[in-house]
This record gives sequence, C-alpha cells and structure tokens, in this order.
Amino acid sequence: MMTTDRPANADSVAAAAVDEARAALVAQVGADVVGPHLGLEAEGDGLVTHHFACTQAGYPGWRWAVTIARAVDQGSVTINEVVLLPGDEAIIAPAWVPWRERIKPGDLSPGDLLPVDEDDARLVPAYFDGDPNDTALDLQNLKLVSDEVGLGRSRVLSVDGRELAAQRWHDGDQGPDVPIAQSAPAHCGSCGFLVRLAGPLATLYGVCANEFANADGRVVSFEHGCGAHSETQLRKKQLPPPPLDPVFDTVSRDDLESF
Repeated sequence: MMTTDRPANADSVAAAAVDEARAALVAQVGADVVGPHLGLEAEGDGLVTHHFACTQAGYPGWRWAVTIARAVDQGSVTINEVVLLPGDEAIIAPAWVPWRERIKPGDLSPGDLLPVDEDDARLVPAYFDGDPNDTALDLQNLKLVSDEVGLGRSRVLSVDGRELAAQRWHDGDQGPDVPIAQSAPAHCGSCGFLVRLAGPLATLYGVCANEFANADGRVVSFEHGCGAHSETQLRKKQLPPPPLDPVFDTVSRDDLESF
C-alpha cells in the first residue's frame, strides 16, 4: 500500500533514495512530466517503489512508479524499473469489448464483412422453417429433397429471428409509437402505397412505396402512418379559398374592342 510515511518494513536506504529515484525517472521521461514525490511502497526485502505525480497532458490521476532495490550489505541502490500507473482517479480506457459485440447497425462500410455464427439463433436451415410442429421425419424428408435439388437458400429466419425483427421494427422509427404516426390521419395498413411482404411477417409489416413519404423504401408497421397516406383529404377549412367570380365590365372601354 502506498504511503507518504516510511513503512516499518521498508528498507531504510531504499526508502531514503528519493533523489536517486527521481533522477532515474527524469533521465527516462524528462523533467517536464514529473511532479512531486507522492509516497513509497515496500515491495519486499530491500525492494521499494517510489511514486511521483505525472504531469503529462491527458493523464490526470496517473503516477510514475520507480522501483529500486538494495542488495544485502550494500550501501547503494539499483534502479529496477520505471512505469506509469493509473491512480484511483485516473482516466483509463474502458474494459475491452470484442468488435463483434461493439458493432452497431449502420457501422458497415463498403468492403466490410460481417459473417454470422454457425449457431446464430436467428437462422435455421432452409429445410426447417422454424415451425416447432414439424416432426423429425418431415424434416428428414425435406433435407433429402433440398440436398438432392440443391436450390434455394441454405438458411432462413428462425422463429426467434422473426420475433426479433418484428420487435425491432415495431420499436423503430417506422413503428406505431412515433409522433408522426400518432398524428397521422390513417394507418399504413390502409394505404395504397403499401407493398405487402411475403411470409409470416406479412401480417404486420409492409414496405412504403410513396416517394414523398419519409419511410419510402422502408419496412413500416401496419399501425404506422404519416400525412402522405393515399386517402388523405384536406378538410374544408384547410382548402385554399375559391377564386372570385369573373366580372363583366359594361361601362369602360375594353381594349379588345379596338381590334
């Protein structure tokens, strides 16, 4: 444990060698980044670590540690190592997280590859569409046919994969709970610009095909909506005022009469 006092078990010569420790530290890192002596720590017989404040920009709360040793019956000390250590208030990097767990939607750039795991719960073999009612015999027959023909996709969405996608779309910007959907005159499910999907997700979602809508080309919930609904009609008070009736002037001369 580091202390500003000399620990009882610290070697007296090594503990007193503050100047020697500072000189070795300055020789390695320069005097500009070395602050005052913070204390020392007894590491073992004849082994002491002196701590100095670090004044390097970008390293608040860090400290320099200079470990020195004195051999038995020797009057001088030896410099063992010089390192930079974080203190209790140091700014340090967060715990390392594998890149696969850090990646977010939209992070992929052209040329980036993101392979899926072999046991990805969102996917199942194409001969098994995720229906828990399928029997082992049915699956075996389907696999034999698929292997023989060799057509189609090798894997498709599992039940878990469909549920995750449905929940993600429901909670996203094209779901029913966003402000634009709350103020819409009608839902996407009744819009003529909705292109329906195929498969199990078709009962809840489609794709918007209105070029003037914010969700054009995106998956939308049937309960989503916007002001560009195909059946949107302006209220009477929102319509522009009708043009005035034309007036036939029978008093003044009309320039057209000169022709």
